[in-house]
Amino acid sequence: MSQKKIGVCVIGTGRAGMIHARNFAAGIPQATLAAVVDPVPEARQRARQELELETAYADYQDALRDERINAVVVVAPTAYHRDIVVAAAQAGKHILCEKPMAMNVAECDAMLAAVEANRVKLQIGFMRRFDQSFQYARQRVAAGEIGEVVLVKSVTRGPSIPQTWQYNLAKSNGTLAEINSHDIDTLRWFTGSEFAEVYAIAGNFRCSDARAEFPDFYDNVVMTARFRNGMQGCLDGAASARYGYDARTEVVGTHGVLFVGRSQAHDVVVCNKETGMVTPFIETWRTLFIDAYKREDEAFINSILDDSPPAVTGVDGKMAVSVVNAGNQSIRERRPIQL
Repeated sequence: MSQKKIGVCVIGTGRAGMIHARNFAAGIPQATLAAVVDPVPEARQRARQELELETAYADYQDALRDERINAVVVVAPTAYHRDIVVAAAQAGKHILCEKPMAMNVAECDAMLAAVEANRVKLQIGFMRRFDQSFQYARQRVAAGEIGEVVLVKSVTRGPSIPQTWQYNLAKSNGTLAEINSHDIDTLRWFTGSEFAEVYAIAGNFRCSDARAEFPDFYDNVVMTARFRNGMQGCLDGAASARYGYDARTEVVGTHGVLFVGRSQAHDVVVCNKETGMVTPFIETWRTLFIDAYKREDEAFINSILDDSPPAVTGVDGKMAVSVVNAGNQSIRERRPIQL
């Protein structure tokens, strides 16, 4: 493996962006954080100070002209992913793009064409594939320990109120994209197959502020699926669930079942007469998957240095986007959609 240090720029300094930025600033061998990008002055300055960086750009195009930067991490809102990724590829920068990959399949195709034409890497940010518990579970399934897979069920419920732009499905693609892209990828990963048909129902039960201006916004969704290999799938997603961050998967086989994911923040249970048995719930994905994010970032750098395929490819991202689009169509039209 080459000993060259890869200069990285993180585009977007929100919650996920700062996880990646902190990793590259302090914890990823053979990589260094060269700069960050954020159009919001306060966010840009806050990130620059915390990370002790000399360089923080307002415009990603300026970062792409910086010769110290070999790779970018795209953590901007989904509607901007295509333009940023295509421009980065044309500038010869390798790319780690957070999920969802893009707004639709056509945008994904444009991104894939750009990285192929310019011979750069594109990895998609499905960090659960780098979580040790999910990896171990996948190995047990592949080893046949529960027999043939019949059904994969995946749950993700987030506690926080969506940002205003996320209410607009034209900019976010809704909860299926922003929260349940991980579940869609998990279903593909554990079935080893592609979605053949989906049926989704959804509603806005918690975010009353969005109802007047964004009547199609939904904070709760259930989607069932049939896969090309005959396996079945189901996902359950929620925004603004309040009680904590809930991410779990169940795999039902012909002679067994497997559960992966945890909800307890600590392996401690407090018992007393007044409250009974109490244990804290996981508050945020930033805590639950912090190690997975680091391994994801390490894998991205290694794929560049080794000139090897990324662990999670642009095709993986595109297939998840196609399912999000089909799920939203199913919600609108109240019918199953074939892919």
